Amino acid sequence: MKNIKLLTLMMLGASASLFAQEDDVKPLKISAYAEVYYQFDFSNPQNNTRPGFIYSHNRNNEVNLNLGFVKANYETERLRANLALATGTYMNANYAAEPGVLKNIYEANIGLKISKTKNLWVDAGIMPSHIGFESAISKDCWTLTRSLLAENSPYFESGAKISYTSDSGKWLVSGLVVNGWQRIQRVDGNSTLGFGHQLTYRPTDKITLNSSSFIGNDKPDSIRQMRYFHNLYGIFQLSKKLALTTGFDIGAEQKMKGSNQHNIWFSPVIIAKYAATDKLSFAARCEYYSDEKGVIIATGTENGFKTFGYSVNADYWILPNLVWRTELKNLSSKDDIFLDRDDHLNKNNFMAVTSLAVSF
Repeated sequence: MKNIKLLTLMMLGASASLFAQEDDVKPLKISAYAEVYYQFDFSNPQNNTRPGFIYSHNRNNEVNLNLGFVKANYETERLRANLALATGTYMNANYAAEPGVLKNIYEANIGLKISKTKNLWVDAGIMPSHIGFESAISKDCWTLTRSLLAENSPYFESGAKISYTSDSGKWLVSGLVVNGWQRIQRVDGNSTLGFGHQLTYRPTDKITLNSSSFIGNDKPDSIRQMRYFHNLYGIFQLSKKLALTTGFDIGAEQKMKGSNQHNIWFSPVIIAKYAATDKLSFAARCEYYSDEKGVIIATGTENGFKTFGYSVNADYWILPNLVWRTELKNLSSKDDIFLDRDDHLNKNNFMAVTSLAVSF
């Protein structure tokens, strides 16, 4: 009898513990992120702003906030939603074309799972871009600053997508309808939507392969020029300490409305990361960006924008949620495009930047 009573008490205790655990899992989570930085551009431009094709960490010789946001995430088995309001120099630069309070909406979307048995979702709203391996959240990227191809492709998008993740988790497939090339609100006079896809394959936990695209027009209908863009990247964990990311962007845009000829731009990048310890890591990046006709980066020079970039990066995690980062970067262009403090143009641009990023 004592054994039966003991067993009954144990079962009741286990059930109570299970219910307590379920109660502890709350669908609503509040989080925050902030990154402050100091940067010195050795060209030291008079307006204290980095070149116009740099949108993240773009202020010179001042302590500033790159990105700070508060985010609410709600998630149940069949419903998910995100709302994040943000500020910082990143928001000023990337949302300059958006009107009013839209300039401060980092994320605002709702998703519904439309299958009872499969991981099939429809999401709509303002979302992080489906293009590229880098995001606006610096601490989640291997280098403090973004690559040239990331800076000059969408960080965010507004629209709707349908996405499917396989039961094994190895495949992600999504199709998108968006309001334009990094747009919340479409350009005045534009009646067209953009389209895109994302295909991600993870054969093992050490390899990620991704293909993403954009097709659309980002100008008024009167001068419509179709843009076709593709992003390809791979992330490889070569050993416990060493990892490698390779990426390649290529795009084409009609030279004029109705034209069969296109202006081409492309950008390869390679980043290596070495984890010396659990707290200390280093990264090195080599990249090139070619936009001869100025589709994305207009210079008005003979050769257009043709620039090599090299950088080295060091990260130290002071606390599990606090990281100190430092980067040295040099950009070298074929033409004189970098303005110095005396209003002279040069081929080279060197900078140093350090930051503190916290999340909670």
